[in-house]
Amino acid sequence: MRNKRLFGLIAAGILIVTIGMSGCAGTPRNSRPLVFQTDFGLKDGAVSAMKGVAFTQSAAIPLYDLTHEIPAYSIWDAAYRLFQTVEYWPAGTVFVSVVDPGVGTDRDSVVLKTKTGHYIVTPDNGTLTLVADRLGIAEIRLIDESVNRRKNSEKSYTFHGRDVYAFTGARLAGEIIGFEQVGPTKKDIVRIPYEKSRFDKDALLGTIPALDVQYGNVWTNIGRETAESLKLAVNDVVQVTIFNDGKQVYTGSMPYVNSFGDVPDGKPLLYYNSLDCLSMALNMDNFAAVHKIEYGGEWTVKITKAAK
Repeated sequence: MRNKRLFGLIAAGILIVTIGMSGCAGTPRNSRPLVFQTDFGLKDGAVSAMKGVAFTQSAAIPLYDLTHEIPAYSIWDAAYRLFQTVEYWPAGTVFVSVVDPGVGTDRDSVVLKTKTGHYIVTPDNGTLTLVADRLGIAEIRLIDESVNRRKNSEKSYTFHGRDVYAFTGARLAGEIIGFEQVGPTKKDIVRIPYEKSRFDKDALLGTIPALDVQYGNVWTNIGRETAESLKLAVNDVVQVTIFNDGKQVYTGSMPYVNSFGDVPDGKPLLYYNSLDCLSMALNMDNFAAVHKIEYGGEWTVKITKAAK
């Protein structure tokens, strides 16, 4: 009898603790992944502070990193890494992207919902350009900082990544707030100008949005659907011309092949990269370094079939 009474008291205590935990403020019924991207690096505590704010909202939110090695102030790089990554995460995933050279100014803070059901929390400074073009815009909302801001941070002007974006992203990922509670709707986003890929007069035209940083391969934004207009067959030779601000900086011929080992070491090739966009490489070498190629909206490319 005594053991039964003791068991009953223990069970009751466990039940009370469980109920108390389930009723804690900020503990959601469901949680979505929360993915961080910044230009902060990992040498100090900035990223950890953002995650701490998110964790404080709900310990149930799974926290991940996209990258924290965006070059300082490079909105273009932030835009491209979202373009490269977002669609491979489940619908409902919340991304917090903080590359914010205008922090503390009157630039807008927003959450964009893509047509694929992903959410991106960020300053509206061009960061959303490429992912919006790729996945489409379902809706944009301004962050209402009167309710979606870390408590007692109103006088902090230089770390909105922690005080506004991580806080709002965590509340959205943890389903503490719904998307409509972020703030009022916004009609459009700030966009970075760039040349979209197209086929014109027997030539493929596009931008060089990124380099494969580890290997120096040069990536274009010319996707397979556009590229098929050139009717390339494997081993066809193409002429590639690269421009910086309209000035030619490279021209050369190379075969279109499936992969790097299809040409000898040190030889150039045209291939489809992991995003299904045409790219240039040197097998076992660094195309970008050898030919002094960089990337961004001012770097453009023209690809034609080589004359036989």
